[in-house]
Amino acid sequence: MANHTDKISIETAKTSKIETVDFSKLDFGRVFTDHMFVCDYEDGRWQAPKIMPYQAMTFDPSARVFHYGQAVFEGMKAYKDDEGKVFLFRPKQNFERINKSAARLAMPAFSENYFFEGLEELLKLDNDWIKPGIGNSMYIRPFVIATEPAISASPASMYRFMIICSPAQSYYNSPVRVLVAEQFSRSANGGVGAAKAAGNYAAQFYPTSLAQKEGFQQIIWTDADSHTFLEEAGTMNVFFRVNDTLITAPVSDRILDGITRKSIIQLADDLGITCEVRQIKVEEIKNAAKDGSLKEVFGAGTAAVISEISAFQHRDELFEISGAEDSYAKLFKQTLLNIQYNVSDDIHGWRHEVK
Repeated sequence: MANHTDKISIETAKTSKIETVDFSKLDFGRVFTDHMFVCDYEDGRWQAPKIMPYQAMTFDPSARVFHYGQAVFEGMKAYKDDEGKVFLFRPKQNFERINKSAARLAMPAFSENYFFEGLEELLKLDNDWIKPGIGNSMYIRPFVIATEPAISASPASMYRFMIICSPAQSYYNSPVRVLVAEQFSRSANGGVGAAKAAGNYAAQFYPTSLAQKEGFQQIIWTDADSHTFLEEAGTMNVFFRVNDTLITAPVSDRILDGITRKSIIQLADDLGITCEVRQIKVEEIKNAAKDGSLKEVFGAGTAAVISEISAFQHRDELFEISGAEDSYAKLFKQTLLNIQYNVSDDIHGWRHEVK
């Protein structure tokens, strides 16, 4: 069945896959909803967008994305409250960031109207896939790839913008152990670290796999120049609590401007918790671990929200983090979840209802 909004053509799936899904045993990012949003860029402009049944796509082997890596993405979530209302969390930040990422890779900006109308129509179509209850959500993946069939080394003239959705449960349920990077780097000055470029994540897989062989789940990345400053934890921004002060690295062209990160900084201010945004030396945190003033370390990101870190290793020194009874990580996570699931007041206007 096909119909149209003012701008988007919609073809609905003949049958739904939802009855085949066990929502109590979801493997993150492996199950997808019935529909997807697609919009192509050709002849110097974005063409008419469409929503269609989720399906495989065909691309020319010479599509530039396969050869030169022009690909950027976002990670978002939709939440359903106990009354069945659906909310996004600070979605304009995601929209602005995907265009910022695209610009860094010489890709065209996407239309705000198309983005929001397409996203909301998609969520309304697949509303039944969004389950209520804290921990349940719809993970949303907008992305852009270069589709022009040409292998000359230059920016493409054809792109595809897509949004796909995957029902999700809680992510990283237990605290993780991390290895502080000494050899490999996530990004460098002047590079694409501040963009959500697909290649950034591919480059992390190998060093992370080495860390996993040593019994660690993730890496805390350090600066590429000297490996003396702590920057990010795996695919997340990272926070350190020394005594009662929260510390996180400033964003730069090496560090992603995380939406959960900036939300935590604001919540810290709301809750009267001192938060310092500054460079953090590895030695400073090691010394804090040795003298007992390091109370907590946690990662912050869309998928996990907050991921507590129970231990870190630097060179041959392993530091266990016992945690604090008045855990900031748990406080921030619960405060964020209460806002996202429409349980508490939203004084900053972060919730965006899908109507």
